[in-house]
Amino acid sequence: MVKRAAKKSADAKRVKVTLVKSTIGFGKKQAAVVEGLGLRWLNHTIEVADTPSIRGMIHKIRHLVVIE
Repeated sequence: MVKRAAKKSADAKRVKVTLVKSTIGFGKKQAAVVEGLGLRWLNHTIEVADTPSIRGMIHKIRHLVVIE
């Protein structure tokens, strides 16, 4: 059962997210979402799984990031 779950996550589509605008001047919740995604500094790019929960997080901070 564990192997199946691992294979499923490996086959999942990935999304690249880059922080292009500072969280200064925006709400604390938006800064928490940026931190939750793992973005640390400007122009930092991460690659995350394309899941509904990640899409929701990206939607909350869509004015701060660029999606590839």
